[in-house]
Amino acid sequence: MSLELCRPAPPVRACSILQTFGLIPMTRAAIRGLISAAAFCLTAPFAANAQSVEDFYRGKTIFALVGVSPGGEYDFQLRLVARHIGKYIPGRPNVVAQNMTGATGLVMANYLYRVAPKDGTYIGLIQNGLPTSQAVGSEGVQFDAANYNWIGSIAPSVETMAVMKAAGVRSIEDARRKEVVAGAIGSAGITLMFPMMLNDLLGTKFKMVTGYTGSGPLNIAMESGEVSARNNSWSSWKTSKPGWIDDGEINVLVYSGPRPPDIGDVPALDDLVTGPEDRDIVRIVTAGNGLGHPFAAAPGVPPERVAALRTAFVDMLADPDFRKEAEANKLDIDRVSAAMLGQAVAGALGASDGAKRRARKYFP
Repeated sequence: MSLELCRPAPPVRACSILQTFGLIPMTRAAIRGLISAAAFCLTAPFAANAQSVEDFYRGKTIFALVGVSPGGEYDFQLRLVARHIGKYIPGRPNVVAQNMTGATGLVMANYLYRVAPKDGTYIGLIQNGLPTSQAVGSEGVQFDAANYNWIGSIAPSVETMAVMKAAGVRSIEDARRKEVVAGAIGSAGITLMFPMMLNDLLGTKFKMVTGYTGSGPLNIAMESGEVSARNNSWSSWKTSKPGWIDDGEINVLVYSGPRPPDIGDVPALDDLVTGPEDRDIVRIVTAGNGLGHPFAAAPGVPPERVAALRTAFVDMLADPDFRKEAEANKLDIDRVSAAMLGQAVAGALGASDGAKRRARKYFP
């Protein structure tokens, strides 16, 4: 018998077994590379998350979106904020205002919620009636307003219904007796809901013409006589058409919201509506009063960036240049915090089912 058959077998190393099954490369250098790569994969996410807000925003552009065309208060407030907020965001990013029109702001709100990057480089000025549209189950809503990262609002909103002087309607009583053609932005939203609600609850005779792309085109239609009336916020009248107020070119028939000190003897809607159920309808339709013109970021934005945007919004409102420009345009500043916006949205979404059913007819 050969002595070769009695020699002990050479030791089998673990790497040889793994090599046999093709689980690791054949060289020690490659093994070291694999270990290094694995270590990088484990630590890279932590390194990315450790990036400061300032480092993230430095050299970047934030796109600020609004869902209506140029010329109205939403567009004005968006551009005002875009001009001033960037210097208060860590890293001082460039801020660019963009109009994304469609369905009275619904297209933009859906885009911000579902499509826009969730990294804090997109913010939007949300139409304040959209949370109520969600509450009553309007078609086309593809967001949950409770999940937006609300940033803030410059001030609450006061809604009005106004008629051109030439129409000969000076009061709600006049509007009950005489048909008045009123215009609305798009085919939904507060500019349509408010006069429809007045027709239903107060017996007015506003005949609606819909489809205007923004506040500017609607105001032009009023000037030309194409329509004679519209819903608009009191602050928007003051910023976009102060001459109409000063010269008595419009008659404000009614308002809803906190009473402005400069609105004169215009009656409050709450004082004209009788019955608790009707008052519930008013609260649902005008829930946007508490939102004002609210800015938001999409859900999923890292919380530290959301916090930075909220802080920048607060600091911007105290900026002398911002306040000077706001004052020159008769824009009141009475900040609505992110927490207050969240509460207003919760109030709209949490309305009773009965009130939602009754209000549903105002929401196409």
